[in-house]
Amino acid sequence: MASFRFELNGRPTKNKTYVVYLRITVAGKRKLIKTSIEVSRPSDFNAKCKGDNWIRSNVPDSKAWNAYLADLLAKAKDKYKELDKEGEVSSVSLANEMNTEYVSPSFLAFAKERTQMIYDNGGWRNWRKYCGLINKLDAFRKKRRMHDITIDDLTVDFLTKFDTFLHKWENEKEPGKLLHPNTIEVQLKILKTLVHRAIEVELMEPAKDPFLRFKYKGVKTTKEKLTEAEMNRIIALDLEVGSLIWHCKNYFLFSFYCAGIRAADLIQLRWRNITEDGRLHYQMGKNHKDRDLLLVEQALEILSYYHNDKVRPDDYIFPLLSNDAPYAKFVTLADRDRMKPELRHVLYQDVSAKNALINKYLKKIAEKAEITTKVSMHMSRHAFAHIALESGVESSAIKDILGHSNLATTERYMGSFDTSKTDGTILSLFKKKETPKEDTKLNGELSKTEQAIELLKELSPEQIMAVISAINK
Repeated sequence: MASFRFELNGRPTKNKTYVVYLRITVAGKRKLIKTSIEVSRPSDFNAKCKGDNWIRSNVPDSKAWNAYLADLLAKAKDKYKELDKEGEVSSVSLANEMNTEYVSPSFLAFAKERTQMIYDNGGWRNWRKYCGLINKLDAFRKKRRMHDITIDDLTVDFLTKFDTFLHKWENEKEPGKLLHPNTIEVQLKILKTLVHRAIEVELMEPAKDPFLRFKYKGVKTTKEKLTEAEMNRIIALDLEVGSLIWHCKNYFLFSFYCAGIRAADLIQLRWRNITEDGRLHYQMGKNHKDRDLLLVEQALEILSYYHNDKVRPDDYIFPLLSNDAPYAKFVTLADRDRMKPELRHVLYQDVSAKNALINKYLKKIAEKAEITTKVSMHMSRHAFAHIALESGVESSAIKDILGHSNLATTERYMGSFDTSKTDGTILSLFKKKETPKEDTKLNGELSKTEQAIELLKELSPEQIMAVISAINK
């Protein structure tokens, strides 16, 4: 005879969780099989439960986990019966058979591991996006009462149901609204990236990639832009010199005059990035591309407000980050790439906080300038692209100035800005045509024909013939 029971490992793991084991006893000999269930506290597990309720009901995933354990127990008993008929049953042989059964790898565990790698490498922005996806996958798993999301679970049907689930997800940033279709597209793109990564590491077979057949596209949106007139209103604002709102206006305009330098790059600019011949030279944090820009008079004037005899080449240009901060000694982008993850995270948080502060005051600046468009630091980039395009600058030149990798990116970026073709079509279609001059009375006056007849009445036949002869010449 054999006995089966679940028990808890009394020693916590590195993650401070407790693993549930299935103990198999055959002829007095015991063998433990590790399950994939881990609870946060020993009290979450009940070895002497009634029915299939080993995981207490107060645990969020108890129903799915108990269903998994019940299924595992049933498989162990069936396997025991098979081996007993063959006369080869023992605790060891049964455990070996149980362990050699195919179990699909956990995709959720793989996704979490990959997300942690992104965090460790300092990709904080992507890390947050990946965490958002994992939270949604986990919520979907719980709703479907799934113990886990495995590699084998990733089918077209799974993606279709997950897509429907996302369309019902409430937008955390805008309560009362659901997720935007383009946000859903981003989530599914991250999921697709993780699936392809799983294929690269041979966790999944390429032929089983569900994205070979599952497609999803967001919707086209109109990019917000500022017109030249609106930019001029911001430039003309008379603000108290030295005030925080005055500084924020300077940051926005400096970005605009420097072809839309991104907020994170602007915040981390050092005086060493300004060359002696009046140029701005720096590496973009997003793609590590070099940018070498001529500083126009307006940009140089803004810099003059912040320069003094005491500044050092490695000091930050704008009073946003502290020169005494631990990360300040990592001057170049290459230096920052070698920061420890914890310090890189601190820098990321400080830069994000300063960007949020600037955007807060740009909202006030927009109100003062009577601009209804939502103005942010990134809007300076849009404004530059729009005004350059309206001025007749070629897309290829704008691509180089913006630092895009290819022209297609620039054209997508400015797609909603370029209205020259549609404007020309509308103007040619509805251009006012001159109305044919009709020989009618206007405001009670005689028409030209009537006037000519009245004049001819005063002439003799010989004179009339002379007039007609002159006309025919």
